[in-house]
Amino acid sequence: MEKTALEIVKDLKDKGFETYFAGGSVRDILLGKTPKDYDIVTSAKPGEIEDILEHTIPIGKKFGVILAVKNGHNFEVATFRSDAAYTDGRRPDAVYFTSPKEDALRRDFTINGMFYDPILKKVLDFVGGQKDLKNRVLRFIGDPHERIVEDNLRLLRAIRFKNELELDYAPGAYEAIKNNAKLIQNVSVERIREELTKILIGKNPGQAFREMSEAGILEIILPELEALKGVKQPELYHKEGDVFEHTLESIDSLPENPSKELAWAVLLHDIGKPATFSVDGRIRFNGHAEKGAELAGEIGKRLKFSNETTNNLQWLVKHHMMFGGFDKMKKTRQAHWIHQPLFGELLELLRADALGAKPKDLSLYDQLKKLADEKELLLPKPEVLLTGKEIIEKFGVAQGPKIGEILDAVHHAQMEEKIRTKEDALELARKLIKK
Repeated sequence: MEKTALEIVKDLKDKGFETYFAGGSVRDILLGKTPKDYDIVTSAKPGEIEDILEHTIPIGKKFGVILAVKNGHNFEVATFRSDAAYTDGRRPDAVYFTSPKEDALRRDFTINGMFYDPILKKVLDFVGGQKDLKNRVLRFIGDPHERIVEDNLRLLRAIRFKNELELDYAPGAYEAIKNNAKLIQNVSVERIREELTKILIGKNPGQAFREMSEAGILEIILPELEALKGVKQPELYHKEGDVFEHTLESIDSLPENPSKELAWAVLLHDIGKPATFSVDGRIRFNGHAEKGAELAGEIGKRLKFSNETTNNLQWLVKHHMMFGGFDKMKKTRQAHWIHQPLFGELLELLRADALGAKPKDLSLYDQLKKLADEKELLLPKPEVLLTGKEIIEKFGVAQGPKIGEILDAVHHAQMEEKIRTKEDALELARKLIKK
């Protein structure tokens, strides 16, 4: 990817246009990291970019942005620009093609506002980004309030970069975030969802969510999570504090590069506790996993996750308490669970849940991990007798968690050797649907 990006820079430079790497790729290069992508800026106008580069897509031509496709990689190539007013809290009403310095001054944070000439190996820094990176500071370029008003998603981006890169806020930065927290309501749920996912799978997600809560953002975008504050737990098993604190400790215990489903399942695994809190000699949360799955489904729909992702998230939350007494289950029942497609994710949810508690106890996780690693010694995975698509087509059942429940029941019946054929599976599904 870097080699191809360098070729694009050279192609534009050879035609007489000033061209650099920009944004996060420059920051990562200075941090000694391999960039995940390379954005390119140039003095060439959009039409000129299209003429020079072989394969382009005009994804944001009116904003000066062209997508270049080369060697199987995509690169955003943008003309140096300054922006007119932002009236929608996301995009400028118009752009003006201008100089590198003006382009740098319109960007969000100093650490993202630098350019790099990969041919001369030279950094262009008009905003003090190198100094802030060295001093581990997250600073808005110019007035923090103005930068946030321009693009309201910067409320979350600031928190993400600060925690992902382990920086400190520059004076006035966090205050501006708190003062403008309500503007997050203007951001589309898709952009919020993607930013939250990046926070969850990155470094220090617990502190990031703590800051979202303190700033007043969390109660707007995830009120179900904010409701965990002050919900007490049995101190014998949860010396870390309330359910909110346990959740933050749990997401900090996620493995490196977790899947989206796992990260969100750990975040939401206990959101059913406020509604199921009771005291009967001790604090109890009877049925909190089922209630949590219901709420996870509502959140998945609200944030516009795909049906598949929402269903997987619900399944993980619903079953995160099923491991008690696993070693006493029949071999066929153990095999039923171990052969589940999401069993590995469920195990990692158990691990994060255990590490999020004080005292930490990984004995059950270790035992189950050993069993899972030896799953081929249990029972061979049975052939698939029935699919979700067949259930929808034959019985008119709507896409959703009910499909998974039926398939679970069919799989378990197979493991118990109660059914053997597709006809048996269809009959069982028919009875379950009728019931």
